[in-house]
This record gives sequence, C-alpha cells and structure tokens, in this order.
Amino acid sequence: MFVSSCEMQFRIPYSASLKDKRAVSRSLLDGIRKKYHTAAAEVDTTDYHQLLTIGVAVVSGDASQAVKMLEAVIRYAENHADADIVWIRRYE
Repeated sequence: MFVSSCEMQFRIPYSASLKDKRAVSRSLLDGIRKKYHTAAAEVDTTDYHQLLTIGVAVVSGDASQAVKMLEAVIRYAENHADADIVWIRRYE
C-alpha cells in the first residue's frame, strides 16, 4: 500500500467572511472528492476568512499511480480553485 498526500494553501482575496470562504472551500473539496475519489478536507486556517488550507490523501497499490493521481489533484486545484495558491507541500 502506498500513500501520497499534500497540503495546499490558497489565498481568497475577495473573501469578506467565512461564508465566502466556505463557498470556495466546498466547491473545491467536492470537486476533488467526486472526480478523484480521494480524501480531502480543510486542515488548517479555519478561522481566517482569506486563507484556505486543504489536505489531500491518495492511497494506491502502486507508488507511481499514487504520485500521478496526486499530481492530477494538484493540477485540478490549480485550475478550478477560485483562489490563488500560496504554497503546496507534498508528502510522498
């Protein structure tokens, strides 16, 4: 069993409330979960309305497949998040 995971932090400059942040968070997390069938959740910065930190974990029987899937999730987040990426940390 191989696990590949990452944390991604996004900046949501137009967010004026946690409700605005939740809309971005929900859209991104639901999209990742549905498209890639991975575990994804908000993991930090929960009280800051302009910062969103999510964690994603991928489990596979093949190490290279786990890495490829995580890379696909990261590309999806870069292209579909209504926010700017601040940083990405990978744990492989």
